[in-house]
Amino acid sequence: MKFVSRLLGILRGSGRLVRTFLAPGLAALTLATALTACNPDFGGEERYPQNRQPGQNMPVYEEPETIFGPGGIFGSAQKDDGSGGGGGVGVNSLLWRASLDTVSFMPLVSADPFGGVIITDWYTPPATPGERFKVNVYILGRALRADGIRASVFRQQDVGGQWVDAPVALNTATDLENAILTRARQLRQSGLQE
Repeated sequence: MKFVSRLLGILRGSGRLVRTFLAPGLAALTLATALTACNPDFGGEERYPQNRQPGQNMPVYEEPETIFGPGGIFGSAQKDDGSGGGGGVGVNSLLWRASLDTVSFMPLVSADPFGGVIITDWYTPPATPGERFKVNVYILGRALRADGIRASVFRQQDVGGQWVDAPVALNTATDLENAILTRARQLRQSGLQE
């Protein structure tokens, strides 16, 4: 009987035991479980510092990546690799300057050096006032290559006071691309690349 009364005393006292010890411990365990469910990796990101240089008191980690790519928005400080695409311009700078030089006689509507797109406005040659031309030039990459540039030429004729689309000779766009490439080679040879 003493055993039963002692057991009943322990069980009656267990309410106090639960409130005093188990409830806060159970709450802490629940909170810890909930927090670890958010991020099971307690280690964080593994980054290893580079060797410190004399005079540095903080560890140096690799350069962080940005949405603008290596070197940021104004280009990288790396050595020129000969592609001619430095200085923050997103395309080959030789092709870009050669394109602007080649179509400089026409009025520009848009020139985007990061996208490599040049769009001219309609140009009427003084010798033939009954026709006008428009040119779009697309620079496709950072390398100075023949397939790195595309040109589109549009032509209209004045028919009774209305401008009507007219066909362009098949070799006109190719001739314009070749003129741009020739000018780019001249710029490269003259050392005006920057």
